[in-house]
Amino acid sequence: MATFTVREGRRYRATIALGLLERLASNDMIAEQLRTAGFAEVSVSASGAVRVAQALWPASDATAEMPKEITEVVEI
Repeated sequence: MATFTVREGRRYRATIALGLLERLASNDMIAEQLRTAGFAEVSVSASGAVRVAQALWPASDATAEMPKEITEVVEI
């Protein structure tokens, strides 16, 4: 798994590729998982297998392994 560092006060956009059963999840469910991970001001768009999430990282800088479902992350 790849690691990624989020920096305090910065916004990120992530492309999320979901498996067959995971794609049944609503955008609200995906957003809640990102909030649980510590992100704020979360929005998730699109439907089906590929979703796009945007969020703010309000906490201190942190590095962690990215879940396999996250295929791309960029700072915006």
